[in-house]
Amino acid sequence: MSEHQTPLIATIAAGLMLAFLFGLAANRLRVQPIVGYLLAGVVVGPFTPGFTADLPLAAELAEIGVILLMFGVGLHFSLKDLLSVARIAVPGAIGQIAVATAMGVGLAHLLGWPLPAGLVFGLALSVASTVVLVRALQDRHMLDTDRGRIAVGWLVVEDLAMVLALVLVPAAAVIMSGDGVPPSRMAFLLLVTLAKVSAFVALMLLVGRRVIPWLMHHVAHTGSRELFRLAVYAIALGVAFGAAKLFGVSFALGAFFAGMVMGESELSQQATEEAMPLRDAFAVLFFVSVGMLLNPVVFVDAPLAVLGTVAIIVLGKSVAAWLIVRAFGYPNATALTISASLAQIGEFSFILIGLGISLALVPSDAQNLVLAGAIVSIVLNPMMFGLVERLRPVERLGEPKQTPSIVPTTRAGHTVLVGYGRVGSYVGAVLAGSGDSFVVIETGQRAVEQAQRDGAEVIVGNAAAPGILAASNIAGAQRIVVTIPEAFEAGQVVEQARAANPSLEILARAHSDAAVEHLDKLGADLVVSGEREIAERMLDRIRDKGP
Repeated sequence: MSEHQTPLIATIAAGLMLAFLFGLAANRLRVQPIVGYLLAGVVVGPFTPGFTADLPLAAELAEIGVILLMFGVGLHFSLKDLLSVARIAVPGAIGQIAVATAMGVGLAHLLGWPLPAGLVFGLALSVASTVVLVRALQDRHMLDTDRGRIAVGWLVVEDLAMVLALVLVPAAAVIMSGDGVPPSRMAFLLLVTLAKVSAFVALMLLVGRRVIPWLMHHVAHTGSRELFRLAVYAIALGVAFGAAKLFGVSFALGAFFAGMVMGESELSQQATEEAMPLRDAFAVLFFVSVGMLLNPVVFVDAPLAVLGTVAIIVLGKSVAAWLIVRAFGYPNATALTISASLAQIGEFSFILIGLGISLALVPSDAQNLVLAGAIVSIVLNPMMFGLVERLRPVERLGEPKQTPSIVPTTRAGHTVLVGYGRVGSYVGAVLAGSGDSFVVIETGQRAVEQAQRDGAEVIVGNAAAPGILAASNIAGAQRIVVTIPEAFEAGQVVEQARAANPSLEILARAHSDAAVEHLDKLGADLVVSGEREIAERMLDRIRDKGP
């Protein structure tokens, strides 16, 4: 078959292969792999020589990544969580959108654009990327923290605001054309949009909360993992598509609510595991598709305009978010995390600026500025988080919000327990029952609360991050028990712990022989492999019984 007959296969194959190569190179250079994915998109884009991938197909594949990503977020985000952050997320998102839009209008005025163009341009700069925000929070284990919930709630409000903007922008274009649209017509369109969004939310909360968990339990009882995996994908994509077509909300918002109602099922963890492989692959294609849209010439033709656009996204939005969060009485650590999370733009920005160009509201140069701003801000975003980690003091639960500067634990001769999931919570319960002193390092809110109920002192943070192990007084500890399943992250913890305390007893878990060998080399005293331990117990039983 010739190449032009297989555009889908060619786009996926070229996108993933180049993303892998450039991502691997970026990792070798100690740069975030996202930078490599974006460069891969530029290479296969229409503005560079050589092979050109199918841009519309790449954009649709990227949308699947957005759907699966927001579905996964919803699985860990309950209705209670959403309502708990509404106090800051609603006014915060609206305020930040207003500030960013005003700055966009100002830059557009300097470029000689009319006010309508400035409004659309500013709105495009005001909304953060779903994929970038969630990936950043997941990579730093912040998604289940208070800061992560505020950021996600803020993002949901931004999505809702953009849904309304997509209705109002065409009406504004008609008014500018001189055809005349009565105010009553615009009010009617706005009310219809609000009614559709409200109907979708009500349907998901009243009907979906009962039907989706019931359906998942029914499929689980068939005993077919294949059917269960298919049900997860069918619900995520089906609800997202139905929400967009029937109620006019975004794919991302529809998938988020589908995940949120499924999260009330006891099978939510299994659903998360099934969604992860496809989610990660399509999230990579999202970054490739963003890179494909960029014409690199814009950096040469309009460097000052690009610089101004990036400044609004990275600095203007961050400062506005930080001030808003602080004004509502939240600690500096929360304000810094929210500001770093929102210091980028993405999918809704492209949709909005594309709509503005199709309606002749903004000049074509605006799209290149938005795309350049998106790519530069996505590249800078990990650096923003790195800066935040250096500025943000270590937080320990139970400390007053007014005193975010935390003194490391004074315990000595204790056990440091990294992770409080199924394995960690079992170890913690036994330690608590025997009266042993232990400190837990965790990021998940539910796990943190369980550890506190078990009497542990809890430090919230990623144990592999600088400063977290020191806050647990690892130098004065008797042992550390690393129960997190990720071998790479566990290896970082083991290596740091051994360097900080050469006489420390280090116990860790692993899922493969390669992981056991890896952790052994880094200094672990005992590495327990689940499969091997199960086999040993079975063999002990066989030996006890004899021939």
